[in-house]
Amino acid sequence: MAYDTLLAERVADALISRSVAFEKKAMMGGLCFMVDDKMCLGVADSRLMVRLDPAMEAESLRRPECHPMDLTGRPMKGFVFVDAGAHQSESELCHWIELALEFNPRAKSSKRRSKKPL
Repeated sequence: MAYDTLLAERVADALISRSVAFEKKAMMGGLCFMVDDKMCLGVADSRLMVRLDPAMEAESLRRPECHPMDLTGRPMKGFVFVDAGAHQSESELCHWIELALEFNPRAKSSKRRSKKPL
């Protein structure tokens, strides 16, 4: 699945301007931005993926063009997709980035799966 490279650049620029160290990883058919070795933000198609405080999820989902992140038929708690119309302006994009960065220090790292021997 392709992702919006311009949106990815905007996210990277916003993180750089905040002096946030990050790593980009191809993941889930798009591009993820890892902060402190944790998924923080991502780009899939023209949607922005935001990892936020699960306590803020319901409030965020009331915003236009924000949807649960559902890749398998079961929404992932604390992750939302934001459609292109809701992150076009810099202030809109910054809103979502700030939510993700605010939660990141409290987010749990995913458990690394050990590879089974062949």
